[in-house]
Amino acid sequence: MSLAQNQYSTAENDSHGPAPTATPSRTALLLLGFSLMLIAFNLRPIFSSLSVLLPEIIRQTGLSSASAGYLTTLPVLCLGLFAPLAPKLAQRYGVERTLLGVVIVLALGTALRGYGAISTLFIGSALAGAAIAVGNVLLPSLVKRDFADHAATMTGLYTMALCGGAAVAAAFSLPIAHALGNSWAAGLGVWAIPVAIVALIWIPQSPKQKPIARRNTYTVSGLWRDRLAWQVTLFMGLQSALAYCVYGWLAPILRERGIDGVTAGLIVSVSIMAQVFTSLIVPPLAVRCKDQRLFNVALAALAGAALLGLLFAPLSTVWIWAVLQGMGQGGLFAIALTVIVLRSPDSHVAAHLSSMAQCVGYLLAAIGPLLVGLLHSWTGGYSAAAWLFIALAAGAAINGWGAGKTTFVGVRSLRKETPSDSSL
Repeated sequence: MSLAQNQYSTAENDSHGPAPTATPSRTALLLLGFSLMLIAFNLRPIFSSLSVLLPEIIRQTGLSSASAGYLTTLPVLCLGLFAPLAPKLAQRYGVERTLLGVVIVLALGTALRGYGAISTLFIGSALAGAAIAVGNVLLPSLVKRDFADHAATMTGLYTMALCGGAAVAAAFSLPIAHALGNSWAAGLGVWAIPVAIVALIWIPQSPKQKPIARRNTYTVSGLWRDRLAWQVTLFMGLQSALAYCVYGWLAPILRERGIDGVTAGLIVSVSIMAQVFTSLIVPPLAVRCKDQRLFNVALAALAGAALLGLLFAPLSTVWIWAVLQGMGQGGLFAIALTVIVLRSPDSHVAAHLSSMAQCVGYLLAAIGPLLVGLLHSWTGGYSAAAWLFIALAAGAAINGWGAGKTTFVGVRSLRKETPSDSSL
């Protein structure tokens, strides 16, 4: 993940002008780093908390499986729709102030999910998804700007914080709901509290700075017509679809198989934490190889096969399959981001390819959890979802084979001089 994000951030810095020259103190850097980890921690609980509480929501509200599919899909869809706004917002308002807006909107959206009405559940999920989309883009740019000498370490901590937030929400949402009167709304809304605390911590770090005017712009031509660019994009999208099927539906699948809700949440939590291991070790190993084709195919096969194991294997083995699925999924996510950089001839092409892969990829990823819900509604069970998991894993493997070839996308990157305007 760090390679792609760092390249994206470099392109952002190149196009927006020079970074601030003032050198922050060690204490300020420690506070900034801690704050960034806290923000990252809060970018995933909306997905895993909903997953473990979905059976309660369906039972207590009468929500259909199809509507539940729309609900799990909505925030993922927003990740693709709102990500392109992040650079424009950062240029207009500054990165720090935009991030303050992100955590405020995320807190509001999460709180609305805990109001208890179906309408606010959908509205809150959309708001939270939009906020997370912007945060996904901006956090790595701050890591690149202020921790250039420790980018690898900070990116590793950032990855761990993302997985940690999802894992904690998966493990504790249902026990919290039980402790607060068996209220699914309380189990969802409680995650607005840590986001609100982070907003208070972040306020002093979002000064009234002037946004940096754009001095140089870069145009990249031919990207959307390039076959390799589409293979990279589809690889990203299909592996993300598999991941959000896990985030949205693994807990309900396990509960329908007879596992109690708290244990199902713990299994999902363990699977998510297993992602940290391979997300950290796969990129350094992959870049040392001649190409990444075998890595991509093997990880897609592992993630897909383990998901089938969670669906059909004896219940005594589900913990093993959960760990294997997490390892496969974490490696897939990391290498999908890594190939964006490896297939790009320069940082500006990497930025545009990253934007294409993220926007189109997340829109494609939204189809995965939606189809799981629809299949459950049509068939009354989750067995039919196995064919969807096979198709997603096979599609990721096929496009991963193409994306793993040692070559560059066939595009051109051109630099244009534009006059600076401090009045933006």
